[in-house]
Amino acid sequence: MQINYTILYHAIPAFLVLIILEVIDSIKEHRFKNYKNNVLSNICLGTGAFGISFIVRGLALTIYSWVYQFRLFTIPASVWWTWVICFFADDFAYYWFHRCSHEIRFFWASHAVHHSAENYTFSAALRLPWTSNITGTFLFWVWMPLLGFEPAMIITMKSVSTVYQFWLHTEKIKKLPTWFEAFFNTPSHHRIHHSSEVEFLDKNHGGNLIIWDKMFGTFQPETRKTTYGLNKNLSSTNPLTIAFHEWNNIIEDFKKAKQRSDYINYVFNAPGWSNDGSSKTAKQLQHEFHIKLP
Repeated sequence: MQINYTILYHAIPAFLVLIILEVIDSIKEHRFKNYKNNVLSNICLGTGAFGISFIVRGLALTIYSWVYQFRLFTIPASVWWTWVICFFADDFAYYWFHRCSHEIRFFWASHAVHHSAENYTFSAALRLPWTSNITGTFLFWVWMPLLGFEPAMIITMKSVSTVYQFWLHTEKIKKLPTWFEAFFNTPSHHRIHHSSEVEFLDKNHGGNLIIWDKMFGTFQPETRKTTYGLNKNLSSTNPLTIAFHEWNNIIEDFKKAKQRSDYINYVFNAPGWSNDGSSKTAKQLQHEFHIKLP
């Protein structure tokens, strides 16, 4: 099976059309001046991420192909049911990649870029990290070629998932039919994922599907309008600052380390972990939040 890299790239014009239509709508509603600089930053970050991905994807393909030599089964790509299984397998891998990107700071340092958007718009979907693939996030899918999925199938399905997730970044679409909301990831579910409010942190990690969150206890329905961004939002719209701000924060936290284990925890513990209590993890904040509830 040949690898089709064009799915994602053919979708880019549609992405840009939707962003332009959204900008026109925001101008009519006199909202565009509030986030026009963010739109430009998002596009710059997305352009950089696609460029880096074009370079790095060869590494992922090489590793997937090497692992495929030791596959446990040979799963044919020529039958329809294989693609159905591959769809679920890819989304399962994405869930755990996404969840770990929130629970392990080494991965969060890249993923925080996407969550730094304070305006929930289509352009925010392009606010992508530049260091994600470099940190080896593609290894969350390495079990699939070992199981027997062809590397080309995996890369194709990952592209389809990326295209699907673009339309989730909007406030214009409220609730979809109940059956769809119950099974698939939707703008409603994803808005909660992007919330900066303590009670909603680290929820709804699914890519195409929301079933994994329901199975593993990370699902949170949208009950009200929320705010977006980070616990401590950035004051800069400079793409370089946005792309590397959390890596810089890790370096700054190293200055507070008192023993070797502190360095390890600042990199691999949950985001917000600190040896002096100066910052707290999402679980610690949520524990305090629930204690304060009447």
